[in-house]
Amino acid sequence: MKFIDEFKAFAIRGNVVDMAVGIIIGAAFGKIVSSLVNDVIMPPLGFLIGGINFTDLKFVLKAATETTPAVTLNYGNFLQVCFDFFIVALAVFLVIKAIIAAKKKQEEADAAPPAMSKEEILLTEIRDLLKK
Repeated sequence: MKFIDEFKAFAIRGNVVDMAVGIIIGAAFGKIVSSLVNDVIMPPLGFLIGGINFTDLKFVLKAATETTPAVTLNYGNFLQVCFDFFIVALAVFLVIKAIIAAKKKQEEADAAPPAMSKEEILLTEIRDLLKK
């Protein structure tokens, strides 16, 4: 029973739950980016370069025979995955940049002294007049 109790304590800990949520959202984000690349970006790009589908690009190392399939080097699929990675990396960079900008703006707002109220301004003027 001690093992089960330790596992419960581990699984319920906040960081583990946050990490699990992050992984699930990350997987969904990956699907969105893959769809963006495959369904929105690559078709016009393929059209511009002559109707080529990148995933079909390959070098045939050994032609297929009646008994064995062809041996191919699928460099087009590799290009597709690299393009997916580039877009994911760019999207993550933009999200992190926006978060950092928001934090910086919040810190600047926190660092600025609050504006004095009308009462404080009047009291300051009275103090300065009494000093004279």
